Amino acid sequence: MGMGGISIWQLLIILAIVIMLFGTKRLRTMGSDLGSAVKGFRKTMKDDGTADTAAGKEQPEEPAASVEKDK
Repeated sequence: MGMGGISIWQLLIILAIVIMLFGTKRLRTMGSDLGSAVKGFRKTMKDDGTADTAAGKEQPEEPAASVEKDK
């Protein structure tokens, strides 16, 4: 393989070392925790995007209404 690339054998060795260090049960737990965190992050980003869009639509109307009241 070319310089700087990671071969399949290097990946397998790294995977074996990680499994020996953490164990399969702990890796499964970490994987499910990471998945839950990603789902929560995506849900939060989706909710924030909806809130920002709704707030963005309301903001221009409010100053326009207050300007009319001042006149």
